[in-house]
Amino acid sequence: MTSDQIWQPLVEELARWQRADRKAEFWLRDDDAVDPTPALDRLLDLTGQFAIPVTLAVIPALTDGKLVARLDEAPHATVAIHGWAHRNHAPEGQKKQELDPHRSREAVLDDLARGLSRITGLHGARAVPMLVPPWNRIDASLISELGSIGFAALSVYGPPKPASLAVINSNVDIMDWHGTRGCRDHGILVQTIIAQSRRAFDDGEPVGLLTHHLVHDESAWLFLERLFTVTARTEACAWLPIRTLVRRGAGRAIPGKV
Repeated sequence: MTSDQIWQPLVEELARWQRADRKAEFWLRDDDAVDPTPALDRLLDLTGQFAIPVTLAVIPALTDGKLVARLDEAPHATVAIHGWAHRNHAPEGQKKQELDPHRSREAVLDDLARGLSRITGLHGARAVPMLVPPWNRIDASLISELGSIGFAALSVYGPPKPASLAVINSNVDIMDWHGTRGCRDHGILVQTIIAQSRRAFDDGEPVGLLTHHLVHDESAWLFLERLFTVTARTEACAWLPIRTLVRRGAGRAIPGKV
C-alpha cells in the first residue's frame, strides 16, 4: 500500500466534516521534556512550520532555565506539569506510578504543589496549570484534591471521566511501547485517528495526539509530518491550544466529583 493510499481515508474523513460545515479538532501533547535537545528542536521546528500548538509535559525536578530560554523562541509551545521527578514509587511487580497510593496523600500532594510552583516560576505565562501524571497514572483519590493546590486540569490517556476539574485526555499514542518501541504502523495510526474523529463527531471530544520526542524514530517524525500536511490542506481541521480546551473542560467539571 502506498503512502497516499494509507492517508486517503483520513482525507475522506475530513471531507465529511467539511460537508457538514464543521471542524475536526486536534491537540498535541508531548511528554518528558526536560532540556533543549536536537529532538526537541526537531519537534518545535516541525510544529512551528505547520503552526501546531504543542503542550510539553515538563518534569519539574529535572528542568531549569535552559529549557526556558529555548521555549522563548517557540511561542506556539506551552508547558504542563509532568508530576515531580518522574520517579516510580510502586512496589516491585506493579505498574510504574509516581502519584501512587503507597505514600501518604500529603507527600504526593506536596510533590505536585512543588512541581506546579517550579514550572510556573520558570515559565510564567507559558505554564498551564495542568497535571500530566507520569506513565498516565494517578491514584484516583488524589484527583479531587488537585484544585486545592492550584491545578485547573488533568490529562492522562484514554476516554475522559467526569471529575472536579477539566479533564483533557490524549487518545492516540503514536509509539509502539509494547512492541518495537518505535512508531506504530502508519496505517493503524490513521485508522485510530479516524475512529477518534468519528467519536468526536458525536461527542465533541478532540483527537488528542500523544508523542514522546526523545524516543522518536524516523518513522515517528515522518508520520507527524504527513499528518500535519494532511490536516493543513483542509479548512475542516483545527489544532487547538491547550488553554482553549482547559476553558472548555472547566465548564464540564463537576464540583464534588473525584
